[in-house]
Amino acid sequence: MDSSQDKWRTEINLAARDFASAAASLEDEELRAFFNTMLREIGESLRLDCCALVDAGEQESTIGSGYAWCSTSEPFRECPFQSAAFARLLNGLELARQPMVIDTAAADVDDGAMASVKASLRGAGLGTALLLPIATGKRATGAWLFGAIDTSYVFAEPVVEHLQTVGDLVSAALRSRWFRPEAAEQAPMGATPVSRLPLKARPARAWTTGTGVAGIVGESAALKAALASLDEVAEADCTVLLLGETGTGKELFARALHGRGPRAAFSLVSVNCAALPPTLIESELFGHQRGAFTGAIAPRQGRFELAHRGTLFLDEIGDLPIELQAKLLRVLQEGAFERVGASQTQAVDVRIIGATHQDLPRAVAEGAFRADLYYRLNVFPIRLPPLRERREDIPALVWAFIRKRQVALRRHVTSVLPETMAVLQQHSWPGNIRELENVVERALIHSTGDTLELLDPNLALPGAPPVADTLTSVERAHIQGVLRDCGWRINGMGNAAERLGLHPNTLRFRMKKLGIVRLDAPSDLSRVRQTRAWAG
Repeated sequence: MDSSQDKWRTEINLAARDFASAAASLEDEELRAFFNTMLREIGESLRLDCCALVDAGEQESTIGSGYAWCSTSEPFRECPFQSAAFARLLNGLELARQPMVIDTAAADVDDGAMASVKASLRGAGLGTALLLPIATGKRATGAWLFGAIDTSYVFAEPVVEHLQTVGDLVSAALRSRWFRPEAAEQAPMGATPVSRLPLKARPARAWTTGTGVAGIVGESAALKAALASLDEVAEADCTVLLLGETGTGKELFARALHGRGPRAAFSLVSVNCAALPPTLIESELFGHQRGAFTGAIAPRQGRFELAHRGTLFLDEIGDLPIELQAKLLRVLQEGAFERVGASQTQAVDVRIIGATHQDLPRAVAEGAFRADLYYRLNVFPIRLPPLRERREDIPALVWAFIRKRQVALRRHVTSVLPETMAVLQQHSWPGNIRELENVVERALIHSTGDTLELLDPNLALPGAPPVADTLTSVERAHIQGVLRDCGWRINGMGNAAERLGLHPNTLRFRMKKLGIVRLDAPSDLSRVRQTRAWAG
């Protein structure tokens, strides 16, 4: 490594800085993807073959283990550092604060522990490795590991020193993420101390509620059904198709599938097929050779190459141009593709997770989507429920968004009035969870006290029907209108059930399914005001 050139140093600094600044706010599975990306950037800038953070403590690590990256060109079946057995080998070493360069080809004149480490690395195909201990106080609790297949690779002194500094920075960011009692007490000036906030309002490391999946909040039957499907297929390593309206959390499900699956040690690469123009999407997916088109001044890896041995998330796959669908089908069938402008075929090992809000069977019937590609993608479909089908999850989601944003917005909301929560639960949410998050953030900005105050005028009017942009919302608006005209009387001649041509019990069932609740009755509001606040 030529230490006179500072490009590698700049790239490592940028990767570490971005990670350290984001570590405190990321959910667990987001953190893993972010960490693996940082390791990849460090490894590529130093032309290494694998990098990892391994727990070497006597007890369960508070820093975290299982973070690893391997290059797309290496021959390993699994990352040499990504195993419990290797972590146990490190437990046998007396880790000092000084870095260790391990030449796996050197004669085994070391003690038993070091000889075992060398044998493990040599058996995995590594020629040389750098071990940088991580210390908590005076005790080494883990190690940064960097490996190269080439036995002649030299870890230059400036590189080792810089990696040690970066390792301390990143390790400190990880430790501060897990040990947050002191930091949690630091609220914005004038805010209520966190220890005195209701449990729902306290910052959380991962704001899950019952599901056990980072970032996915809720206890509704519809959500649990989707999560049960996720658990079934996570370890199967097959293609998954996520179906649902815009804003239902398809990317969160994709991260959870990747993080719980056999490829979690490698990269999750995402691409939005609808956000890229047709002229660029082929190059983005498959890469290009130098001179392949105007502006291609250097060869470039595509998303498939970056996701090798990991997962590729194709969001809005229903918008993929028809001319590229055949090329994608070939990758799914044969695991091979060519870069744009190249004739050489490259093999790739990628798990595909597709997502769309479109009706793909209808697109197939209309000729807008290839039938053979649809059947390849539709191996295991998971339907994500819209928010209007899981209204009972809205209180938990509201508190999750409050916790997520209020510190950055310098707010200290400790309660949400039942009337406000009822309004939020009544709304049809055509934009689903993304719309709810935006509404809560606007309300936080608008709220100057410790109670959340809605800013959106359409939500502040409980009797106002939602915008009729779907069949369900049209039905909901029509039933609400008839109920208001009848003074919310369901039974009896000329009342709502008769005017709608429904049995009263059928109407009640429809009202419950659509979340129609009368909020303008004085008795209802007085009863609501007497109940405890949702923050209790």
